[in-house]
Amino acid sequence: MTDGRQRTGWLWRAYEAIAMVLGLGALAVICLLWLPFALILNPLLPRQSGQRLGRLAIRLGFRAYLAFLEIVCACNFDLSDLDRLQDEAPLILVANHPSLLDAVMILSRFPNAVCVMKAALLDNILFGSAARLARYIRNNAPLEMILSAREELQAGAHLVIFAEGTRTRHFPLDPCMPTTGLIAGRAQVPVQTLLIEFSTPYLGKDWPLFRRPILPLRCRIRCGRRFPPPANVAAFTVALETYLRSELSPTSPSTVHA
Repeated sequence: MTDGRQRTGWLWRAYEAIAMVLGLGALAVICLLWLPFALILNPLLPRQSGQRLGRLAIRLGFRAYLAFLEIVCACNFDLSDLDRLQDEAPLILVANHPSLLDAVMILSRFPNAVCVMKAALLDNILFGSAARLARYIRNNAPLEMILSAREELQAGAHLVIFAEGTRTRHFPLDPCMPTTGLIAGRAQVPVQTLLIEFSTPYLGKDWPLFRRPILPLRCRIRCGRRFPPPANVAAFTVALETYLRSELSPTSPSTVHA
């Protein structure tokens, strides 16, 4: 995804640095505001009630955060493709993972989304309480993860998972993990690919947290191919990786003019 409208000059660079501080600070404030409620409500509410409230709070909080980034921090998010998936039957939403903003964008659009997360994030003091209230799924116990994901899909949720298992280091894509195929095969649910594109790899694996962004920052999520539940997980994983690489390649017709 390219953008020829980046600006130069010390004043614009100063604005980029200020926007970085404001953007990171706003996310921290949103998380801190919800933290005491999530901590208190998690043990008090029944599982289903807590789950619904937790996912609603995350969705609304992330929508507000993205709006703040657009108004104050010269960001543009094209997420219109996601809106048409909201009312569909349960799906596994599998995406590439170029940035820390990926989950924020996806989860902001779905009222009943559950995310497969690193255990370290679920234990994080800033994000963990909200994620646990929403009943997000840990990725450190494979069998439990697959069974929990199947249970959520059977209950009507959209499952969000990143194909590479972590943020991309070698663009356009790192090797895909078999997790998506294992879950899809066990749950017998289709896999909808999401293609995430950024004008720059802001907050990627090799982009330090406090390195200023290059603004304006343009982000887009496209809906890609939908795969049926696989019978052969290994073959599916190869097909998924091949497809994502072809779509995310800089020479792909869908990305050249993004």
